[in-house]
Amino acid sequence: MADMLNKVFDTKYTKGQMKAIYARFKLNSGRTGRFRKGNAPVNKGKKGYSYPGMVATQFKKGNIPRNWWPVGTERLRADGYVWKKVAGPNKWREKHVLIWEAANGPRPKKHVVLFGDGNRQNFEPDNLILVSQKQLVRLNQKHLIQNDAGLTRTGIIIADIHNRIGERRKAGRR
Repeated sequence: MADMLNKVFDTKYTKGQMKAIYARFKLNSGRTGRFRKGNAPVNKGKKGYSYPGMVATQFKKGNIPRNWWPVGTERLRADGYVWKKVAGPNKWREKHVLIWEAANGPRPKKHVVLFGDGNRQNFEPDNLILVSQKQLVRLNQKHLIQNDAGLTRTGIIIADIHNRIGERRKAGRR
């Protein structure tokens, strides 16, 4: 449209300016950007057609992608947690959760495993603590996760007390 207008009236409008004019004056060019009903696609009847030079760059059988890792690989993520590949093609789990589950069995729903001393590289089983999501909320709100696992366990007790106080207050309002 801009090209036609510039040719006929010897102007220098850009496509962006034309778009702004159409929007400002609520004009409609009649074009929707959609295919009309009954329109045949350009590649109709060309199943499996390869353009020249395309075959040379396609994936070959047995090709291993650059981002593939074998099962058992451990990776340090940007947030500081170590993840371990447990199955293919792309099944990863947190290493600290795997260690806790190996020692204690499956993790219950709505529970998380946290590091008692806050060090995400310390995988000692006595440093890994299972807490409910309710407890974790209070631990974070009240800044009760410390650099010592014993203090963090005490913080969990304090978080339980705060949760009970909240439940009592809520029950008293009814």
